[in-house]
Amino acid sequence: MLIGVIADDFTGGSDIANTLAKGVAPEGGLRTAQYPGVPKSPADPEVEAGVISLKSRSASVEDAVAESLAALDWLRAQGCTQIIFKYCSTFDSTDEGNIGPVADALTEALGTQAVAVCPAFPTAGRTVYQGHLFVFDRLLSESGMQNHPLTPMIDPDLRRVLSRQTGAGIGLVPWAAVAAGAGRVREALAGIAAAGQRYAVLDAIAGADLLTLGEALADAPLITGGSGIALGLPRNVIRAGKATGGAGEFAPSGGPGAILAGSCSGATRGQVARHAEAHPALAIDVERVMSGEVTADTLLDFIASHAGTAPLVYSSGEPAQVRAMQERFGATAVSARLDELFAETARRLVVGGMRRIVVAGGETSGAVAQAVTGALGIGAMRIGPEIDPGVPILSLGDAPVLLALKSGNFGAPDFFEKALRMMEAAA
Repeated sequence: MLIGVIADDFTGGSDIANTLAKGVAPEGGLRTAQYPGVPKSPADPEVEAGVISLKSRSASVEDAVAESLAALDWLRAQGCTQIIFKYCSTFDSTDEGNIGPVADALTEALGTQAVAVCPAFPTAGRTVYQGHLFVFDRLLSESGMQNHPLTPMIDPDLRRVLSRQTGAGIGLVPWAAVAAGAGRVREALAGIAAAGQRYAVLDAIAGADLLTLGEALADAPLITGGSGIALGLPRNVIRAGKATGGAGEFAPSGGPGAILAGSCSGATRGQVARHAEAHPALAIDVERVMSGEVTADTLLDFIASHAGTAPLVYSSGEPAQVRAMQERFGATAVSARLDELFAETARRLVVGGMRRIVVAGGETSGAVAQAVTGALGIGAMRIGPEIDPGVPILSLGDAPVLLALKSGNFGAPDFFEKALRMMEAAA
């Protein structure tokens, strides 16, 4: 294993695993596996890039740091010489962390300086210019992310956001330097390191910028960012003769499928509305979940009664509805109860023979992936075809069980139906 990734949630892990597996022409990508938590045994020797998915984005700072350092130890033991700390392309975090504290711990463990900070993913509309994060044509703080129920993002200045999480110095590599090429980027990073600054926010407004940054960061022991920062990294090791690359075999899976949506993002709400126009859909009453009236049995009964029709179960609500439930029951309590509900539902679906499950929402995806891999006794997920930018099909076992873990804001309006169709046809 050459490149190791520590992802702070499961959809982000799938996103960057997809980037590493796909790569860019003509070299292509790397043989990539995604792991639900820190593995307890060595990796398959054929794996060239490994992605450890944690649920550290919403964990306490102490737990996030400890889990990330444990992941670092395992990845280094597999031979990784380059580590990526993957967080969301919208820099989801609070003033306490967890991006800054985890990055600090990894930086200190690896003894490096001028560590790249770049959440840009232009294909999905995330760009960084003059150190400010944009979502399409809006600053992050005006993109809808200011209404996120757990990590509301009200400041688009990445240096300012990160400075509230770490006492380390933070420099900027502006777009003018990126546009001048990889050599100029390396010079800028050297200057930032010489100034004693630990981090360097990197501008990127197009896919070509990410390739330039990938070339400039070929020898960087640690990189932090969104999935886009990994775009140019596979070709570095393939050109150096350290990896052969190439995608592994992928097998489709038929039979009934189901969709579990726990994200409240605008994109997911639109996808829910689109899917419900032609398919059965069950809106979860959060109040009844908290009272114990709605359980996994409720969801399983609905899915079973609509088998073969791509049924959807969702807890995606408008921001005002979400805030009202959080104020009544507590944000952490609501999130934990919904995660448990979706996880138990998915576990029982797989035990009962279901082979295709689509999941929306980072926390929901983490809970479901851990439940499904635990039920199957599987420690690694293979990366299959890309459904929409940043969302691949994940394959588990020989049967196989197929999962799609979608970040809340990702995917086209018809994502749910498309995902189930591609799982069946592997198109």
